[in-house]
Amino acid sequence: MAGRTARLVLLAGAAALASGSQGDREPVYRDCVLGCDERNCSGNALKHFRSHQPIYMSLAGWTCRDDCKYECMWVTVGLYLQEGHEVPQFHGKWPFSRFLCFQEPASAVASFLNGLASLVMLCRYRASVPASSPMYPTCVAFAWVSLNAWFWSTVFHTRDTDLTEKMDYFCASTVILHSVYLCCVRTVGLQCPAVASAFRALLLLMLTAHVSYLSLIHFDYGYNLAANVAIGLVNAVWWLAWCLWNQRQLPHARKCMVVVLLLQGLSLLELLDFPPLFWVLDAHAIWHFSTIPVHVLFFSFLEDDSLYLLKESEAKFKLD
Repeated sequence: MAGRTARLVLLAGAAALASGSQGDREPVYRDCVLGCDERNCSGNALKHFRSHQPIYMSLAGWTCRDDCKYECMWVTVGLYLQEGHEVPQFHGKWPFSRFLCFQEPASAVASFLNGLASLVMLCRYRASVPASSPMYPTCVAFAWVSLNAWFWSTVFHTRDTDLTEKMDYFCASTVILHSVYLCCVRTVGLQCPAVASAFRALLLLMLTAHVSYLSLIHFDYGYNLAANVAIGLVNAVWWLAWCLWNQRQLPHARKCMVVVLLLQGLSLLELLDFPPLFWVLDAHAIWHFSTIPVHVLFFSFLEDDSLYLLKESEAKFKLD
């Protein structure tokens, strides 16, 4: 839901700096990378590197030059700390201590746990809600879209490349758009299926145009941020308005309201930009961990609401 928008804000801000941060602009860092590359990343030295590189590192796409950048980053950080300076960023990111092949271990674990929570709640939803419930197909589709997004978030935090970054961005955008569609179906589509179908086509067109522009024309971080923040705000306001309108009639709507408000509040964690604690845990990872129970609560709302709608539709059928 709206929490994905907050995450995109941070990602876009970091990406805007990726072309150059204080750390990677330092001559000592650049000279170190150049020297390491010349010594270790060609000829027999490169063969030696590849023969001794752990299989999980090569499968994750870590190259000799990547290792040079990683080692030189810590050389530069060490010099900064020795001279009493603040820790610098490198290529738009704080320095993280790599664990196995995981570039940002805490965020990768948190993303995985968010995905695991979504999977558990999907299984619970399918076990508790009959497929005849009016919202069943839309809720199950939303769960799969969320699972896909958390998968790519895990991959991105494991290994940051052009491909994994784009997949993380695009899948996050898809979740936001699907949450808007979910809200449309719940508030309008059940009474007017044609409206929901037309709106779905519009959202698919928007997503296709968004991804095509960023992939084929220009990956504009500023535009990506603006587009996702706009859709995220529509998503949050629409859900919140529905919750406020129906909270007396539908007590379970308060769960959805709490989810929207919590995600807005927790998004403030993204503003706490500090060097990672123990070189592992930064504000972004803390935010990821904090959203795990929020996802559980949202799927609990979807379960309650789907069962309510099923009961309501069965009652109408009996009357007819």
